[in-house]
Amino acid sequence: MSLIINKIDLRFVAKPENEPQVTITTGDAPVAITPKINAFIEDLHSIYNAKGSKAYGGFKANQEGMELAPFHHSFDDYLNEQLEFSEFCNRISKGLAAELEKYDLAETGYLLTCHYEMLSGRYLLVAMLPVTEHFYVDGELNISSDQHIDSSKLQLAVRIDLFDYADNPDKSRYISFIKGRAGRKVADFFLDFLGCEEGIDAKQQSQVLIHAVEEFVNVQQLNAEEKQQTRKEMLSYCKEQQALGKDVQLQELSESLPNEDNGDAFYQFCKQNDYPLEESFPHDQATINKATKYSGYGAGISISFERSHFGQDVVYNPENESLTIYRVPPNLKDQLLKLLSSNDE
Repeated sequence: MSLIINKIDLRFVAKPENEPQVTITTGDAPVAITPKINAFIEDLHSIYNAKGSKAYGGFKANQEGMELAPFHHSFDDYLNEQLEFSEFCNRISKGLAAELEKYDLAETGYLLTCHYEMLSGRYLLVAMLPVTEHFYVDGELNISSDQHIDSSKLQLAVRIDLFDYADNPDKSRYISFIKGRAGRKVADFFLDFLGCEEGIDAKQQSQVLIHAVEEFVNVQQLNAEEKQQTRKEMLSYCKEQQALGKDVQLQELSESLPNEDNGDAFYQFCKQNDYPLEESFPHDQATINKATKYSGYGAGISISFERSHFGQDVVYNPENESLTIYRVPPNLKDQLLKLLSSNDE
């Protein structure tokens, strides 16, 4: 992949728990765009794309009466070259501090603002990079601790598609953000600071897509193997789009499905049956994954199997709520035999 950083800014944000004041530390000089920084942002781009639980929206229409200028006003000024990037970052860091001071919670991390290009897209990423303490041994065998950025735990992040914002501002889908985290929703302060709200429902669009595929394979009278292969191709296509950070294109998806005469059959099927699917839409990968597999966890039991096995190798009896597995995986079978052997002894 080829990523180009146009502008980048990094500040340290610290707010101790039960303390009202937020401290923001700025570096003495702008962040230098080096190969290491480029590789870091490229890795962050991939981590963000891989996040399964994302929502999509746009800026709120009415944000008047705010003490500080709304984020999107400063953002527009920056895009229109009426505001330098450094001043833009100054304004939004003040906005974040003001919003964070409203909440009785601790938040420590690095506020990253990055304007970059990736493949055929242009983006502005605003994220709070979490820090984690780690231990190390120095040359004199002393154990010490330090802090490092833990990108894998990225939760507070918003990415604006600059092309979509310019071309389709009314569709309210040009902003994507990671949806929630344990014990707190991202909207508690981060979305309020950015002044954005959820628009298109990616999960709902994904559910409609799965429903359309299921009805399509039934109308086509495909056999069980062909049905499962169609589901897998849909899953594979959606995974590729997620990795690239791109929307699902209905026409493109149709062309990727097997067992079609002209590569257009599924697309026409959706249009003829008036499925509420847009020509292109963001999807929820966790929802799409359910198209090919059934899985569940509870009371210490975890079960997952491909949909094609249901009714054959895996049979459910609703009367006594039992599940019978006729072809036990070899590694599980070995464990069960060892367990029976140890019980006999």
